[in-house]
Amino acid sequence: MDFSIGDMSRQTGVKIPTIRYYEKEGLLAAPVRSEGNQRRYGEADLDRLGFIKHARDLGLPMAAIRKLLELSEHPDRLCTDANRIANEQLAAVRQRISHLKKLESELARIATSCDGSHQVADCSILKAFGDHGQCAGEH
Repeated sequence: MDFSIGDMSRQTGVKIPTIRYYEKEGLLAAPVRSEGNQRRYGEADLDRLGFIKHARDLGLPMAAIRKLLELSEHPDRLCTDANRIANEQLAAVRQRISHLKKLESELARIATSCDGSHQVADCSILKAFGDHGQCAGEH
């Protein structure tokens, strides 16, 4: 099957400039051009773009996606590197979750420190946002 860049965008949800960027970065092969110089893609390109999109949705950095795409070209190899990449991403997500929980806790403390009945000059929320020293802990 033959797809235009617009078809690729509609089917994957990846914006056209992003598809061009992936081509420029070598994540997608340069497409065949029609006589009218229109980009034309095949089913494998659509599948690859879908893979990239899903990996990005999972938060993987471009370097990891590039490595996974390279690995996928060697189906006879062990998946040790793929496992390592997945575990590194899991650890990074867990670290971000931990950080966000600390932020949530601090913001909840700040938000409840003022009932809105004071003048701005005495607002504990504004004071807390302006002075990290008023925070209960690291976040």
